[in-house]
Amino acid sequence: MSSEFPIGSKVRVVALPPYVKTAEPMPMLRPADVIHIGEEGIVLDRRPGGYWGVRFTRGAFLIDSQYIESIEKPPAPQSD
Repeated sequence: MSSEFPIGSKVRVVALPPYVKTAEPMPMLRPADVIHIGEEGIVLDRRPGGYWGVRFTRGAFLIDSQYIESIEKPPAPQSD
């Protein structure tokens, strides 16, 4: 199941993948300990295969949507 995140929205890591890939023109694999559970980042872009480019404090990484959740509050319903 793939979640949709608006570009620029904040997300939180809910589980660590076995490794992470940098979101650079020449991606490199990094150990998962460059990010941690609960760390927050900003969505930069959407990539094929359910991956998202997310900027964290230690860099930008490609994260599968199953490892992140949105922390943005949904818009409040408008009442007339």
